[in-house]
Amino acid sequence: MSQDSKVKTTESSPSAPSKARTSLPVLDPSGDYYYWWLNTMVFPVMYNLIIIVCRACFPDLQHGYLVAWLVLDYTSDLLYLLDIVVRFHTGFLDQGILVVDKGRISSRYIRTWSFFLDLVSLMPTDVAYVRLGPHTPMLRLNRFLRVPRLFEAFDRTETRTAYPNAFRITKLMLYIFVVIHWNSCLYFALSRYLGFGRDAWVYPDPAQPGFERLRRQYLYSFYFSTLILTTVGDTPLPAREEEYLFMVGDFLLAVMGFATIMGSMSSVIYNMNTADATFYPDHALVKKYMKQQHVNRRLERRVIDWYQHLQINKKMTNEIAILQHLPERLRAEVAVSVHLSTLSRVQIFQNCEASLLEELVLKLQPQTYSPGEYVCRKGDIGREMYIIREGQLAVVADDGVTQYAVLGAGLYFGEISIINIKGNMSGNRRTANIKSLGYSDLFCLSKEDLREVLSEYPQAQVVMEEKGREILLKMNKLDVNAEAAEIALQEATESRLRGLDQQLDDLQTKFARLLAELESSALKIAYRIERLEWQTREWPMPEELAEADDEGEPGERASQGGEGRTAQEGP
Repeated sequence: MSQDSKVKTTESSPSAPSKARTSLPVLDPSGDYYYWWLNTMVFPVMYNLIIIVCRACFPDLQHGYLVAWLVLDYTSDLLYLLDIVVRFHTGFLDQGILVVDKGRISSRYIRTWSFFLDLVSLMPTDVAYVRLGPHTPMLRLNRFLRVPRLFEAFDRTETRTAYPNAFRITKLMLYIFVVIHWNSCLYFALSRYLGFGRDAWVYPDPAQPGFERLRRQYLYSFYFSTLILTTVGDTPLPAREEEYLFMVGDFLLAVMGFATIMGSMSSVIYNMNTADATFYPDHALVKKYMKQQHVNRRLERRVIDWYQHLQINKKMTNEIAILQHLPERLRAEVAVSVHLSTLSRVQIFQNCEASLLEELVLKLQPQTYSPGEYVCRKGDIGREMYIIREGQLAVVADDGVTQYAVLGAGLYFGEISIINIKGNMSGNRRTANIKSLGYSDLFCLSKEDLREVLSEYPQAQVVMEEKGREILLKMNKLDVNAEAAEIALQEATESRLRGLDQQLDDLQTKFARLLAELESSALKIAYRIERLEWQTREWPMPEELAEADDEGEPGERASQGGEGRTAQEGP
């Protein structure tokens, strides 16, 4: 009955789904929608940072495009207002879980400084236009308080872009442009305050031909500010106190800016070098080692060519070191997405458990071989198998010239040598010479890594051994008699082990019984000794002991008599 009432209540309230449809969703601060909204907020913030100061210092710019400025101003205000709405619908993490309760989101946002700055940035200071006139853009300086949104957008972009170093340089150049832009606007405003053309330092008199144009005014001011802030020199000497103060302030700003630029560029270069060292092995140490050990020039040339191939073609040989900071599960997913298709091509790994393949993917070691280099030779002990990712390898004769076959991308070899298959006539020895024709990229899986993984998957080990046996049968390299003998020997060994286990269990049982009998006997003896002690206390004292007591000191006799009386009274 309660279920029916619940259903009726839900059906009788059609306004509930309509409210759910009209309500705004809660945004994930790490999601794409929030990221694109931050990028949208870059435009109104940059507009206010650049244009308001320029309009306040260049009157011709303000008067000539007043309607356009008013439209852009109130469009940016509308985006500022929408940004507050977005803030009220942006979740946050609590104990690692995204909070989507709008009540908690609102109360948390209201208690932060961001809410106060957002409100102040939207204060209607434009109302003063009624008294001061519309040509006073300095009234909108409170819009600068939204600059933290600009920094947040830049930080998110830096973490998402595929070229973070290039983005850092671009961001630095943008900051430099804004500083020079503000300084040029202040220079023009100071020149107007002191008087155009009063000396060589200020902006020339606009009455001169060409200097009355707005474009010329801004470019001249920007050029003059660039000369000062870059400390290039070649600027007119100041003649007034205000000009000296302006130059001193610019020089101090230039010193700080120069230090900031040098530090940022050094950081970018260091990050790039660190990334290269992480992705590619350091060849400088190897070159220095070869020179100190006087390695012949031909071998040294081969090593240098190998390093050059890795650097030019962006080959990585240390994927494990690159992904080591990721959680194990996430690292496995990345490795699976990159290498699982390659591993699944191997015949003995087909139809295996997905978890087994994920474990094996983490064990794959990328290797790169140079032209003419042998991957393995006939008779070598097989400790690993190889999967060809890219390139071509040839199966060659002992002379190294005659080719029997060419192996390409997607093929594999050496898989039988890493699985202990009974009756394998070749044992764990290589049966062919494999040489790289060009630069070849291989994946290597060692026997130890495979054994470590298969120890957790015994059923998969049985399946893989059966597949390997089928492959050896097709190749006529499986000795059935030897296999049967090994199986019989293994069964006999297992039978003896079971017998030894049974004998050991019997011995343990007998030993436990002996211990129990020993403990019982010890308890009985202790009980008998205690009974004898109580019985001997009632026996009369011998005459020899009595005479010895009489010959003793009086004090001792008195004490012994007291003890005797106490003993007699005791029973």
